[in-house]
Amino acid sequence: MGLTINDTTMTSTHTGHTARQAAPGRPHGWEVSWLPGQILDRNTAITAMVLADTVAQGDLHEGHRLWPHIQGWAEELGLTGTDAIARISQPPRDHAPQEERASGQPDLEAAD
Repeated sequence: MGLTINDTTMTSTHTGHTARQAAPGRPHGWEVSWLPGQILDRNTAITAMVLADTVAQGDLHEGHRLWPHIQGWAEELGLTGTDAIARISQPPRDHAPQEERASGQPDLEAAD
């Protein structure tokens, strides 16, 4: 695996998907590019990145020798293996934290 994990980001040499620490005020929250809108804890973000890194390395499907691992990691994220692979197969989207208004509500125009 080609994962690099540090205090605020996680990257892979096999996929463009990334994870990063969520916006300030959420020091224990992590965002993963292939799971937009979800805030994960660090361990779950690592699971998501291990899954993305593994999927990016080959043609994984039911019956593949790694399928039990794919399915187990996906279940930790509340997904099936097939659903996780479909999401990971999509190109990464910018997952910049949404700008917040003074009221604390997300500024939807800033997210465009």
